[in-house]
Amino acid sequence: MVKRLELTRRGALLAAAGVGAGLGACSQEAARFDPFPVPDGPFKHGVASGDPDQTSFVVWTAVTSVGAGYAVELELATDETFNTIVESRTLTPRDGVIPVDGAMPVKALIEGLEPGRAYFYRFRSGDAFSPVGRTCTLPDGPVERFRIAAFSCSNYPFGFFNAYRDAADQGDFDLVVHLGDYLYEYGYGGYGTADADRLSRMPDPMHEILTEEDYARRHALYCSDPDLQALKASAPWILIWDDHETANDAWSQGAENHDPETEGDWITRRDNALRAYHDWLPVREAEPLQARHGAVEIGDLATLIFVETRLTARTAELTLESFPIPVEADPEDPENREAVQRWRDEVIGDPDRRLIDENQHAMIAQAISASVEAGKPWRIIANQVLMGRVEAPNYLTQTPLWLRTYMRLQGGFNWHFAQRTAHGVPMNLDSWDGFPVDRERLYATVRNAGGDIVVLTGDTHNTWVCDLHDGDGNRIGTEFGVTSVTSPSPFETVNAPGVDFGQMAEDRNAEVLRNNAWDKGYTRLTLTHDELIAEQMVLSTVKDREFTTQPDGIWRVRPANGGPAAQVERIG
Repeated sequence: MVKRLELTRRGALLAAAGVGAGLGACSQEAARFDPFPVPDGPFKHGVASGDPDQTSFVVWTAVTSVGAGYAVELELATDETFNTIVESRTLTPRDGVIPVDGAMPVKALIEGLEPGRAYFYRFRSGDAFSPVGRTCTLPDGPVERFRIAAFSCSNYPFGFFNAYRDAADQGDFDLVVHLGDYLYEYGYGGYGTADADRLSRMPDPMHEILTEEDYARRHALYCSDPDLQALKASAPWILIWDDHETANDAWSQGAENHDPETEGDWITRRDNALRAYHDWLPVREAEPLQARHGAVEIGDLATLIFVETRLTARTAELTLESFPIPVEADPEDPENREAVQRWRDEVIGDPDRRLIDENQHAMIAQAISASVEAGKPWRIIANQVLMGRVEAPNYLTQTPLWLRTYMRLQGGFNWHFAQRTAHGVPMNLDSWDGFPVDRERLYATVRNAGGDIVVLTGDTHNTWVCDLHDGDGNRIGTEFGVTSVTSPSPFETVNAPGVDFGQMAEDRNAEVLRNNAWDKGYTRLTLTHDELIAEQMVLSTVKDREFTTQPDGIWRVRPANGGPAAQVERIG
């Protein structure tokens, strides 16, 4: 049984600073980091670091003025006792930053550092010190092993951040990657807030967030969580956003959860969200703010590419309301089948439908080509939405009669969706399945570069393993879908004990090797030159601070090394 660790005010986080040759800097003999929140002090939102490369990273905190003003002193050292300080400077909040209950975020880009080196940092306001954070630059040259923890979909009111706590307790990750939906925009009574009262995890503000102050306040709420603080202090982060950092099902010109008639201009709301995002997270400033994508190198071991699939180029989502025939129509009627196929070919398959623009396609092509030419075994794409081809099972024939009857009597979305599945439809048009031509463009880029990919994906609140193929059947790589930290599975709205929706998806789809449609957790990756091990960890609960953790599955991918695309196998 894993229990919450007792948080103290002692101030120092003890860790070993030694860097073993060829190993990730942050995973060397690392102690368990457990930074303390100080509810009445100036640094109650913790510390964080992020966006590392070989010689630089961003450090972050928020300071609540207690008479000493908002200027803070930053110290960066190569040892946890701060005997060897390599950087010190005074930081102030950016002009125009909005305070939240007196708290102002500050951050700095620290440059000129050594590759593959662990560093320790802290902030001081008057006589008060922040918790100590540990971070590291990315390695350059030979790397034997590198550890990544991947997360997605962390809804504060729906449960405790036990996944963050478990990873922080592991204490040996070189990098944390968050794949989006780091926070949610809904107010009390909205999505994911059913247990907020019982768990004492109320959203702040209580209403849906729209203004820059609203988004900043929601970020501050998340930053107050001690489990999230612990993981942020233990290793550098790379974050990409999905939709909920702005609004549900966001695209370049709007969102499903945005009504211009009552909520104003979409671009104004988007920029409010992105300004708060950049203020409250340890990320480099993007220009323009919505263009957060790029690639980083992990020595001679891997290239990590992160993409932006929401705000720069995404075409409006196709909803199933665009379905060309009544849902109750006979799926065996030839005219109905022809209409559905035409809809798939001409509407879903419209070549003008985009997830990413030409700039990102070019960036991905360059990064993959350079990685292959350098002989690196791994090219990892951090991506928001599911890339594998997933057809919805026919829920009208594969679910028990009692469940079909229950859904029919309930009516609404679940029943209408179940009816549509009899006609053969993609599971999720918000994923790459809703943009198949753009997916083929990406796959052609990978194939033309002579490489293969490992894709890390969030969004679905499910665990997935997908065997990726292009339209001609060529194997492109492996996708690991990372389940949610807390956010509910779509199937939690269907009261169906004993019905394994994940198994149905596996049976229906050749690309789907595993789908756990229920459990919360995160994914651990261990990279070496010989193999990539993915441990998809699931939690016993997010409704209690006592929990257990176990792997849903342990998977091994062996690198292609110039041969056919790497194969994935389950080893545990």
